[in-house]
Amino acid sequence: MLWSSIQTFGNQFISFGVSIILARLLLPAEFGLIGMIGIFMGIGGALIGSGLGASLIRTTDADQADYSTVFVFNLAGSIIIYGIMFIAAPYIADFFKQPILVEITRLYSLSFIISAFTAVQVTRLHKHLDFKTETRASLVSTLVSAVVGVSMAYLGFGVMSLVWMGLAGALVNTVMLWVQSGWRPSLLFDRQKFRYHFGFGSRMMFSGILDILFNNAYTIIIGKFYAPAQLGYYNRADSLKQLPVSTFSGILNKVTYPLFAEIKNDDVRLKSVYKQIMKMVIFIIAPVLVLMGVLAEPLFRFLFTEKWLSAVPYFQILCAAGILYPLHAYNLNILSVKGRSDLFLRLEIIKKILLAAVLAASFPFGIMGLIWGQVIFSVIAFFINTHYSGKFLKYSSWEQLRDISPVLLLTTAMATVVYLVNTLLAGAPDVLRLIIGGFSGILFFLIFARIFRFESGQFIAELLKKKIPVSIPIPFIKYL
Repeated sequence: MLWSSIQTFGNQFISFGVSIILARLLLPAEFGLIGMIGIFMGIGGALIGSGLGASLIRTTDADQADYSTVFVFNLAGSIIIYGIMFIAAPYIADFFKQPILVEITRLYSLSFIISAFTAVQVTRLHKHLDFKTETRASLVSTLVSAVVGVSMAYLGFGVMSLVWMGLAGALVNTVMLWVQSGWRPSLLFDRQKFRYHFGFGSRMMFSGILDILFNNAYTIIIGKFYAPAQLGYYNRADSLKQLPVSTFSGILNKVTYPLFAEIKNDDVRLKSVYKQIMKMVIFIIAPVLVLMGVLAEPLFRFLFTEKWLSAVPYFQILCAAGILYPLHAYNLNILSVKGRSDLFLRLEIIKKILLAAVLAASFPFGIMGLIWGQVIFSVIAFFINTHYSGKFLKYSSWEQLRDISPVLLLTTAMATVVYLVNTLLAGAPDVLRLIIGGFSGILFFLIFARIFRFESGQFIAELLKKKIPVSIPIPFIKYL
């Protein structure tokens, strides 16, 4: 937990600082160009990984043959995918009517081959809960990429500074992990082991591709039918929303997946650990997202300047959609560690059919309609994701909502207080509005969480004091 937190917070802190600088040096349209190829980069990454990493983690007796087989497959797959992207680059540029995307796509796609060298390295580190080694490599690579990106943007390289920033980070991360991990692949490919891992991983791969396709459907639609600047506003709003979501849930995701895999056959413990983690993450993410949403106008102007204010309404709606994200991920993790990738894929297909319907219904209402559709979809998807995991753990959707509803109610009350404070301070300097509004919201939330004795608040306080309550499940203590 400690090393995972250092890595995630460190990377997010550096990336957030860099994004502020780049937002001042570059135009929204230049961020929009990178957003246009996001779906293709995501699909390529999913095809290369093929879910084999998750299969290795849940395999209790994985040996050198297992790891080497997956490594060879990933490397060969990355070369093939790069070739496809190289050929497809002109067609991608024609689709979006942006000729510069040919050069961007062909150059950026090199990250597939670079990252293929570390896929198994990272999997082995996660399997053994060695986050210290990964943290060192990740932080150094993020720092190097930040220097490259900011320097090139300052020198006037425009959108290419974003491309080279990504490539530099991938290359440094690969070199450091290759040197520090201590593992080297053997030049072998075991067909039997490949069939075993691919049997599980292929369904995870298809689920991932579906997820990427439909998560980026908004990017495709906005990029196709609106100006690149509008896509830049949307991507800026979405990336800022993802900052707290990916930070806190990302820390726990890396730790909890191997933890869930370790206790996958003990449903009582699995439910207990899952419940504790879910409540703790919502206790942190819900108030943070709502606080940022209420203070969005001074926040965007202070961080990114006036030219990004058009992203504010997008951001406020996306914050509402992001609150339930951790619950989606954790419920699907239960299916994964149980080895039910078939159910995982089935749920993804159902959700994508639903998302297509939501997209079709919301498209006539413009960008705002599309974004409100994300909120509606997030709520419905929660009930879909919890269907099978609720049966496995005897922890239904309504029970999960009941457990997090006190936090959501308190968060709503906090939002009202912050809105009133922000309204009273209208016309004041942005930094003053952010400090006073943020402090009043946090203080209100913590005081009433203390008064009503919220379990998650007490648990977090105990963790900060390094005193783990006896009531916390033994597996969770072990891995903390």
